[in-house]
Amino acid sequence: MSETTTKTHSITVSQSALTVSWAGVTDVGRRRETNQDAYLAAYPLFIVADGMGGHAGGEIASSSTVKRLEAIAAAGNVERATIEGALELAVADIADHPETTDEGTGTTLTGIFLEFSDGDPHWVSLNIGDSRVYLLRDDRLVQVTTDHSVVQELIASGKISPEEAEGHPYSNVITRAVGASELTAPDYMALDLRAGDRFVICSDGLTKELTDYGIQHFLRENADPAAAVDAMLAAALENGGRDNVTLVIVQVSEESSSTSADVEK
Repeated sequence: MSETTTKTHSITVSQSALTVSWAGVTDVGRRRETNQDAYLAAYPLFIVADGMGGHAGGEIASSSTVKRLEAIAAAGNVERATIEGALELAVADIADHPETTDEGTGTTLTGIFLEFSDGDPHWVSLNIGDSRVYLLRDDRLVQVTTDHSVVQELIASGKISPEEAEGHPYSNVITRAVGASELTAPDYMALDLRAGDRFVICSDGLTKELTDYGIQHFLRENADPAAAVDAMLAAALENGGRDNVTLVIVQVSEESSSTSADVEK
């Protein structure tokens, strides 16, 4: 299991000093031979990508997408327009890669980023596919993103219940992806930035093995993002690890008077 560390970044919101801290991990799981997941945790952008496709297709799609988004984070230019520009480039990368196949090569993409327009910064979630963003606020866990999947459409239309969706034969079929086809823009949702908030960004390799209650339990038991990430990964593997498991935890706290040595500037 990978060693996980927590990183932090200080920000000011309405003249209040806050600390954003985060940690992430990806693991091949117990049953897969390769890891087709990828993630990026580079302030102010935190995303998870779950690749799919025959041969090396999924790994190509997820890594291409993460690399393009990593470039805009490194340039300090993370906003909706630059994200979509990076995804357009990723689609071209995937289509042009010599190992891309016609077997549904693509990747999910989900996560959060800080948007600095119109005054104080606020979070924005983005989503394509069935990886998820959860938010623990006031000790209540909610799923921020809506899956782009066949079973979610069946749930929305009232044809099946959420419980029936778990064992549905189309449970792995998604309706949107970043891949070798025309890009559809992500779904976005703006969220205010509050001290005490904790986000979990994850591939379905985590949610296949942990219920929402389980995710909330490990957040409650582990105040440090790295400890919470490691605990959730260990539980997912113990529960079967049927898929690649990837998660990033991001949280916001009021800044203490002492400054940690691992603060990112």
